[in-house]
Amino acid sequence: MPRRFHDAEELLPPATLLKRALAIIYDGLISIAVLLVATWAYTMVGGWITGWDRFEEMAEAGQLSGDPGLTFVLFLVLYVFFAYFWTRIGQTLGMQVWRIRIENLDGTSVSWSQALRRYVTAAAIFFIALLAGYYVGPITLLITLPAMIALFMPINGLSLTDRLSNSVVVQVPKETK
Repeated sequence: MPRRFHDAEELLPPATLLKRALAIIYDGLISIAVLLVATWAYTMVGGWITGWDRFEEMAEAGQLSGDPGLTFVLFLVLYVFFAYFWTRIGQTLGMQVWRIRIENLDGTSVSWSQALRRYVTAAAIFFIALLAGYYVGPITLLITLPAMIALFMPINGLSLTDRLSNSVVVQVPKETK
């Protein structure tokens, strides 16, 4: 059941690009820690299942490089991490710091499927930028960077991830005491 953050009639202002960017940076740092822990757990389970001696031989031979299982697990862990916060309270830790929230247009929390659409869209944009920098080169990446930023930049208050997930990122008002 979706959580109601405010009345449907109450419209909160859309979050600014600066606040979105700062929250992305903050959450990116937290994501690195989450990915490190998930990689450690994956390695421990892999070593236990395979046997530590065999696992060490595989690692030294380079057979564990580019493991698609690890890639899938890390992608899934990050989705669960972000979707949990987005569906529960509408805010990741970085979003809480910068007082912005993801919600539906009627002021309710987003669903897991909306969170999945938002996550996959953001991941696709990130990987396109990463691949462009790797294959095309850093100079060309600097030229295409404004186009990538435009995908996240809100137009009429909605970014591409907002449109595809049918949600909006709003500024949360300060609580009065």
